[in-house]
Amino acid sequence: MNDLIKNIGRAQPLSLKDRVNYEPGKIVSLTLAAQPNAGITLFAFDATEALNPHTAPGDAMAYILEGEARITVDQTSHHLTAGEVIVMPAEIPHAVEALTPFKMLLILIKG
Repeated sequence: MNDLIKNIGRAQPLSLKDRVNYEPGKIVSLTLAAQPNAGITLFAFDATEALNPHTAPGDAMAYILEGEARITVDQTSHHLTAGEVIVMPAEIPHAVEALTPFKMLLILIKG
């Protein structure tokens, strides 16, 4: 478990979008938890930054915290905004593109 989670305790309110900051021309990530079969990571994408098509070893759920993104799953594009979520099934190609600066929480569960 990440030091951030250890230090704040489990019964404290936490503003996820405030835990990761934008950096010009970059994708910033902060791992909150990493276990053999699961992971929780925060991302901050600067506008126009992208992750090329790739696959993941488990089902991944992206929850948009702020901003707008285009997430393509198996060649179908989806426009997501704050408060929306999408599931990207294991081993299915997906890509992520920032339409504006955006932040997301990614939860990965391996089978």
